[in-house]
Amino acid sequence: MTLSWKPAVLALPALLAACADTGTVRMASDPKAGFSLVSQSTRQATGAGGVWAQSAVEVAANEARARSLVHRKTIGPDTAVQVALMNNRGLQAAYAELGLSAADLWETAIGPVPTLGVTISGIGEAGLARSLEATVTGAILEAVTRKPRQAIAETRFRQAQYAALGQTVALATETRLAWIDAVSAFERAGLVGRAQGTADAASELASELGRTGAMNRADQAREHVFTAELAAERADARLEAQLAKEKLTRLMGLWGSDIDFYVPDRLPGLPGRRPGRAEAEKLALTHRTDLAIGRLELEAIARDYRLAGQTRMISDLAIVAGAEAERSGSPTETEVSPVLEVEFEIPVYDTGKLASRRGELAYMRAANQLAQAAVNARSEARSAHAAVTGKYNIARHWRDEVLPLRRVIDEEALRSYNGMLTSTFDLIAEAREGLEAELSYAGAKADYWRAEAGMTAAIWGGSTGGTD
Repeated sequence: MTLSWKPAVLALPALLAACADTGTVRMASDPKAGFSLVSQSTRQATGAGGVWAQSAVEVAANEARARSLVHRKTIGPDTAVQVALMNNRGLQAAYAELGLSAADLWETAIGPVPTLGVTISGIGEAGLARSLEATVTGAILEAVTRKPRQAIAETRFRQAQYAALGQTVALATETRLAWIDAVSAFERAGLVGRAQGTADAASELASELGRTGAMNRADQAREHVFTAELAAERADARLEAQLAKEKLTRLMGLWGSDIDFYVPDRLPGLPGRRPGRAEAEKLALTHRTDLAIGRLELEAIARDYRLAGQTRMISDLAIVAGAEAERSGSPTETEVSPVLEVEFEIPVYDTGKLASRRGELAYMRAANQLAQAAVNARSEARSAHAAVTGKYNIARHWRDEVLPLRRVIDEEALRSYNGMLTSTFDLIAEAREGLEAELSYAGAKADYWRAEAGMTAAIWGGSTGGTD
């Protein structure tokens, strides 16, 4: 039996397949689609480059590079951030979300995938098929709405890019803060340790004077308690340093023998220039990832409900298109005729008005959320600018005003002691007060460097809730 098919019937699957957007398919099917924006912006924000490892070989290469950067070395904040961005597995999981968004866009850009169903029925005495029905089913509604749905998918994909960037900046900021906290704790422990020797000497002297009767028990206790307090303070500082370093280790994704690294025992001095960015508010409005995501959300909502308005009239239709081929009276002739089956259900409510109302409310909700986010971004940028300049001024005051005066006092106290004008305990008392000044300056310096790290978060929107 010979069948004479109409070309249009056979061409229908090809026509549906031709809906694919080859350019978008090529872009979205790239294994690292969208990551160039994340990587470039990360380097601009943090000075370090993001790394997306997608195979066991790439993961192993990252681990080896991280080890070479930190193993048995004293690392600075930039190295810590770079290692975190290449080795933190939580961040790699966040990058996988970007890949899933690209896959969604890829699927939408391909368009509907038609299927061809063939049914043979009515076997005659000679074993010949009396009829052949071929039905081509395709997602006609998907084909009609492919362009607006692809536009929505592209918007969601751009949102995923900014979300990945925000998580990257957040991890970089948290890692830098962890490095500052660890070094600050070690610096504090070192300062207390230096004072410990003086306190121990005073305590021993008090014990000797007590045995000779030259010092009563209350005065001895005062000297002993200072030594005991310093010991507790030093132990607390060492524990704080250990825990801060452990958090830094966790953020960098290190374990096993790779945790054998060091941090400096004191923070860098204050920069010579006055810090702060007068244009911080403008930079925040330009670079904040949460604002970029919010703007794209408005675009997505508008596109989504515009699509709903376009398709609501056929949203209750079930459409099947195909062709039916049947043998006519002659065994060698077959007639092919198109078939359109439509099932229609009348809705019990006005879906058009409901969709429109939902769209308006959803859009206004997103618009108000974006407006509040912009207000918050401006305020956070101003606060960050005030914090970094204020903390700098405070730390500089301790460095340039308080510490020089303390040194003068210490020098005069030593001179008086050498001239036998003051006692050993007077000299030690001055040393105690000098320690407090050193600790206050160290704390003010740490606050300044934390404020510097916070400026990056304020401008780029990377919160420090963190990916541990």
